[in-house]
Amino acid sequence: MSVPKSPEEAPANHLLRLLPPEEYQRIAPSLQVVRAEFKQVIFERHQAIEWVYLPIDSVFSVLTYMHNGDAVEVGTIGNEGLSGIDLLIGADHASETTICQVAGQSLRMRAADFRQHVATDTPLRRVAMQFLQVYLGQVSQSVACNRLHTIEERFARWVLMTHDRVRTDRFHLTQEFLADMLGVHRPSVSLVASAFQQAGLIRYSRGNLTIVDRAGLEGMSCECYGVVKERFQRVLGLSRS
Repeated sequence: MSVPKSPEEAPANHLLRLLPPEEYQRIAPSLQVVRAEFKQVIFERHQAIEWVYLPIDSVFSVLTYMHNGDAVEVGTIGNEGLSGIDLLIGADHASETTICQVAGQSLRMRAADFRQHVATDTPLRRVAMQFLQVYLGQVSQSVACNRLHTIEERFARWVLMTHDRVRTDRFHLTQEFLADMLGVHRPSVSLVASAFQQAGLIRYSRGNLTIVDRAGLEGMSCECYGVVKERFQRVLGLSRS
């Protein structure tokens, strides 16, 4: 996916592409192109939201933390959506922590500007609310998936969802980070990654994962990948290949 040199050049985020051209041009001056780095904290739980991010080729992970510091991923956000959905329901603070799971470009807008742009029944508010609907569906599906499906199925689902968003066959992903995202111990992820590599589904070396056989990964994934994909297609018209 190409990255615009400036927000006015072309909307590189799916939600922005859903907007009428005149609406996009109206909000474009409020947007700036930034780079999100791996493990960068986008929002911290219970802290004020200062920016809304609309990923281009970066991917964000929404985490729920326990008192002992353990974290489990409850949602992901890529170029199909936006971060900071708490603002849509009138909140000023983040309900959960959001970090960057795959480094890349994003568009961002000050929270105050976003509130102004969605204060009435604007096109931006309507597409943001559509995203909120499918995002909540994704969170619900993740809860069921984490409870009912094997680590192999969840690993395949997670890799496929990331592949859809970055639009490249190769991306950086450490086993330590994957273990945190899947809520398992690192040795379990190492065993699954090794098995997938031996099966010819992926190549994995020094934190760099390459998709070799996407169809095979889809066959290994649980139903949750298809369910979430269909939901995004139906509500947002988003086609993932």
